[in-house]
Amino acid sequence: MGGWWISDLLGRDDINGQVWVVSWAVWVILSICLHELSHGWAAIKLGDDTPIVSGHMTWNPMVHMGGFSLVVFIFVGIAWGLMPINPAKLRGKYAESVVAVAGPMMNLALAMLAMILLVLWVPLTQGQLIASVTISEPLATNMRTFLALGAMLNIVLMVFNLLPIPPLDGGRIAMNLVPAYGRMIMSDTGRWVMLGAFVLLFMFAGSLLFAIGMLSVEVISQGFWAIFFPNMDAPSNFFP
Repeated sequence: MGGWWISDLLGRDDINGQVWVVSWAVWVILSICLHELSHGWAAIKLGDDTPIVSGHMTWNPMVHMGGFSLVVFIFVGIAWGLMPINPAKLRGKYAESVVAVAGPMMNLALAMLAMILLVLWVPLTQGQLIASVTISEPLATNMRTFLALGAMLNIVLMVFNLLPIPPLDGGRIAMNLVPAYGRMIMSDTGRWVMLGAFVLLFMFAGSLLFAIGMLSVEVISQGFWAIFFPNMDAPSNFFP
């Protein structure tokens, strides 16, 4: 796709572009808000009231993402959020790492929930889960698309945020757990190296991350299917 992401999706013949656009928007906003709120909940639990004082313990996407992030999302399809914390108020040597990892773990939980619902939804639509219930089209495929996209997006967000590159969560974790790494990052050379790595990541790693996300959805969903329905043949793929 080389144009505006929304028009690109709407113009494709192999998918329901409207469902993809709406699903993507819902999952991006929901996942980022919950990711940031998880940072806040962890920080508060560990003694930092900054998320409360700053007014960030809210479900309002504008507070977490900000106007600029939402504008970028409209034009590019990606966005980010922020949860202010004060490391000086946190209790415990590795408290900053706990706060940092809380966000990606929320993405993992959302991905797992979406995949479990996806695995249950597929046989439900075919009358295999409840004999008296079948789900007709287009709802069957549209909900399948929604759940699969949500699972994929949250796997991508988890993997991306755990990369050990500041200002990502993985960078904060690495700096907290390995002080020597933190000192290297904070040096003049280290800052330029990390900036370069971050730019290269955005330029070239997107396709790889989404490939990892889609593959993970298929593999993990197959695993859930084997657990829930050992006597039923699994679909060849879970993305519709």
